[in-house]
Amino acid sequence: MNTKKDYRELYEKAGKRIGWNFSHLKTIETGQGWDFYQEVLKKSKSTDLILDIGTGGGERILKIAKQFKLVYAIDHTSSMIDTANKSLRKTKLNNVKFLLMDSEKLDFPDNYFDIVTNRHCDFDPTEVFRVLKKGGYFLTQQVSEDDQLNIKNAFGRGQSYGIKDGTLKNKYLKELKALGFNKIQSFDYNSKVIYKTDKDYIFLLRYTPTIPEFGKKKEDFEIFRKFIEENKTDEGIETNSKRFMIIAVK
Repeated sequence: MNTKKDYRELYEKAGKRIGWNFSHLKTIETGQGWDFYQEVLKKSKSTDLILDIGTGGGERILKIAKQFKLVYAIDHTSSMIDTANKSLRKTKLNNVKFLLMDSEKLDFPDNYFDIVTNRHCDFDPTEVFRVLKKGGYFLTQQVSEDDQLNIKNAFGRGQSYGIKDGTLKNKYLKELKALGFNKIQSFDYNSKVIYKTDKDYIFLLRYTPTIPEFGKKKEDFEIFRKFIEENKTDEGIETNSKRFMIIAVK
């Protein structure tokens, strides 16, 4: 499994190349349970102050930012923040601030935000609780252990490979409850994803931690070739996307 340092190096590389935007990839997904930032909007008001932890290149939060009074969006990699600020300058938004910041030490006052969001990034539950107002919402979406399980099995390694599915979700649920969060809800979905071409899937693997250091081992592309043979349909290369979402109130 990659170390936190390895992940940060990977995200810096992705930030310089694309931010955290994979929308150009040709994919078909069926069975997706929700759109995370639409779920955020359901809990929000136009007067809300929001913190987005692990914003990446900012492409997702920028799509809904006009719905809030003020948005702070943070990431721990400088290239992601650079990408996010470039995207911000192309908009007419004046209520968004992108900041380089570690999620384990949030540089904000206590009881400051109406909503805290986090998508596919580490977070410190204690820090989230501290900066969130009483009655405020925390929403997080995370990658489940059994995400893209067929390719992890093919390689015999991968993000959270060998860890029982649901481990991370149960850890967070326990921590949030212990801190005093209430009305805690959790949701899961396991969708089918088709990558239309080999290049689409290779691009994803090179810029995500799904298969650690994909392409650096001589045998990786031979394993990938066999994986394609075993998982190719008329539509493309099939895998799964497994996610969980937690919604909690302080």
